[in-house]
Amino acid sequence: MSPDLWMLLAFAGLLIAGVPVAFSLGLAGAVGILAGLPPAMLATLGTNTYNSIAKYPLIAIPLFILTGLIFERSGVALRLVRFAQALIGPRHGGLALVAVLVCMIMGGMSGSGPADAAAVAMVMLPSMTKAGYPKPFSATLIAASASTAILIPPSVALILYSIVVPGVDLRALFAAGLFPGILAGLALLVPALLVSKRYGWEGGTPVEGAERLKVRETFKQALPALFAPVLILGGLRSGLFTPTEAAVVAVAYGVVIGLFVTREIGVRDLWRLFGEAAVIAGVVMLIIALAGIFAWAGTMLGTFRDLAQWIIALTDNGVLLLILIMLAVLAAGMLLDAISIYLILMPILIPVMQHFEWNPVWFGILLAMNIAIGQFTPPVAVNLMVTTEVAKIRLEQTLGWALLFVVAMAGALALVAVFPEIALWLPRTLGYNVG
Repeated sequence: MSPDLWMLLAFAGLLIAGVPVAFSLGLAGAVGILAGLPPAMLATLGTNTYNSIAKYPLIAIPLFILTGLIFERSGVALRLVRFAQALIGPRHGGLALVAVLVCMIMGGMSGSGPADAAAVAMVMLPSMTKAGYPKPFSATLIAASASTAILIPPSVALILYSIVVPGVDLRALFAAGLFPGILAGLALLVPALLVSKRYGWEGGTPVEGAERLKVRETFKQALPALFAPVLILGGLRSGLFTPTEAAVVAVAYGVVIGLFVTREIGVRDLWRLFGEAAVIAGVVMLIIALAGIFAWAGTMLGTFRDLAQWIIALTDNGVLLLILIMLAVLAAGMLLDAISIYLILMPILIPVMQHFEWNPVWFGILLAMNIAIGQFTPPVAVNLMVTTEVAKIRLEQTLGWALLFVVAMAGALALVAVFPEIALWLPRTLGYNVG
């Protein structure tokens, strides 16, 4: 059996055995080295793990994770919900609309789907249940809407993609993800509103008259939260700071909001939040570090090159191959997290992307949309696990609703695939390099 096959089988076997992804990658890489390279090459393990994380842009990942935690504990989600409810008023599907909008705005602060899902679910689920929405529907809608965080900047997954794929401008990726992220949110909203109207969930009249005062009051309370994405994206566009520096600015802004505006966190709370962010970021960095062993072994053995050539040889039809890749990534997204998918698949997909001359920014957004669908598709749906835990329901109760929203977001993915300018128009207009 070839060293390539030993490494891939070791990785698959470890995953099936329940070994965490990070250690599966590292151990499989070591197996590949022992099977096909001199044993002395094991001395490179330490160097490869260090080189994988010794990259300046990666500093943004723990900082954006911390930003999301700070905004979550600062009562930002609650204020956004109150403003959206006052603005939309009681009507069929009103709370569903609120849930989608708030998830998208929160995604513009945290860059993490599970964190977004947790913050919004805690606030929205009680209100939606009281209004007559079934818990499985509400939990699935929030989980699906929170998946847009992987697209709407700042996105932790897009930061990693810009590092894994050489020559891709992170600012272009952030800009390219905005419209597809909004399109994905709208795609989820359409079936949610139709279903809400069909079953008569919620009802009433639009906000008017005396309620306008309430809209103004809640808008003032939500303004600091609404300004956060403007600050991050505006600073990037103006050149005031780099994406990594934007993460520092976002943390500082979140601390000021939490301590002095909402006053829902104190200095002692900050220390606890730093610890939580360190643990979450540590898991991410461990995956990236040990994936460096797998990547180095796969490169030295020629595994990734051979797999890429095999994929290219499947068909000369670029459209058909793109569909097959999207289906494969969707299947991977149902089982693995976004970080692992990028680290495992991109060394194989980069030669394929270059062979068919696919735009790297557009391709990155397609992958992100596909992974977003996987975040709320069982059996391993990270966002859905969070919301079902909050709702105190079983994951299998959400299967029907999950399928509905998978179809809806797949429609948005198809539109971006057919019309690349949905993703590329904004970064081109802003003058970024889109490849």
